[in-house]
Amino acid sequence: MDFNFDSEQNDLREAVRGLLERAYGDSEVRRKLVANDPGFDEKTWSRLAEMGLLGLPFAEEHGGMGAGPVEVAIVAEEMGRVIAPEPFIEAVVLAGGLIAAVGTDEQKGELLGALAEGTTIPAFAHAETGTRWVPTASAVTATQAGDGWTLSGTKEPVPNGARADVLVVSAALAGDGGTGLFLVQGDASGLTRTGYRTHDGGRAANVRFESTPAVALGAGGDQTAAIERALAEARIAYSHESIGAMDTALRTTAEYLKTRKQFGVTLNRFQALTFRAADMYVSLELARSTALWASMVQDAGGDVVSAADRARLQTSRAGRHIGKEAIQLHGGIGVTAEYKVGHYTSRLTAIDHLLGDGDWAADRLAAGVAAHETVDPLGAPYTG
Repeated sequence: MDFNFDSEQNDLREAVRGLLERAYGDSEVRRKLVANDPGFDEKTWSRLAEMGLLGLPFAEEHGGMGAGPVEVAIVAEEMGRVIAPEPFIEAVVLAGGLIAAVGTDEQKGELLGALAEGTTIPAFAHAETGTRWVPTASAVTATQAGDGWTLSGTKEPVPNGARADVLVVSAALAGDGGTGLFLVQGDASGLTRTGYRTHDGGRAANVRFESTPAVALGAGGDQTAAIERALAEARIAYSHESIGAMDTALRTTAEYLKTRKQFGVTLNRFQALTFRAADMYVSLELARSTALWASMVQDAGGDVVSAADRARLQTSRAGRHIGKEAIQLHGGIGVTAEYKVGHYTSRLTAIDHLLGDGDWAADRLAAGVAAHETVDPLGAPYTG
């Protein structure tokens, strides 16, 4: 399997890296930016739009670029490399992905075109208190009202929910109708959004609906399967963002070991510390290959849900390992607010708990083990 990027993909990577390095090459710039609402730079968001990145995975007839999962992975990794706070995955991959998957042609043309231009930011309001990463909804209910719908209930946390111009909302349909998807405008009546800052510097919101008018996304009906797939595609993209963050954390740690002196010699002269850094590298490369494989499965139209679970498990384990080691190998400076290693670990932790953590992914994978044939390790057919 070829994991090398072609020339156009390499050009994309270099262009995105150049833009984000100019914006967030100095970690102090990011730290000051995320201290104020909306938690990201609107000018950088506009520049991402100018480069065509906000319409990257969408069809050209809807204002997009017609690129695939690998190109999305490249952008996500570069975002993670500087832990850029712009909601690329939340808006483009997740909310935009749902609109592209189930929306009508009119909805796609209007919303995806505006997203690609950077003038509209959508957010997916799905998580509910008391649930753990399921593709269904129960706390928000949808009631048909004439030709439209109204929503009632609460969603929390909704990443970037306070800033979003339009919300893609999952809601329980009457009877046994499953979970539907609806569009709610940011200025709709009966909509209350309370935003707050998350530990990694991002933004989330408590979103309440009180007979809030909504429009069905697409043809309506049960959209559970579409939600499951969209969540899986977002998990893969988050895996690539984690790869970028882990790569920077490892490089920063390696440079520190080469320059920081103890007992008259640099820390990389201590074999135990060098071995620990080598273990970090192994974790990173295992996670990188698994995430790239998952993107290629998605591109080929394979079992994206299972591939996403595998990528999430590997990147979760690697992120925890690399984050902890990066802080410990830096010593006391690693936990200070002024130094970036702690911020990378915080972001890796936040990603791990978005849409399902590593233990959750392991449980899902373990539940399907019985569906696979048993193979004798010595090569003889199993006859038990």
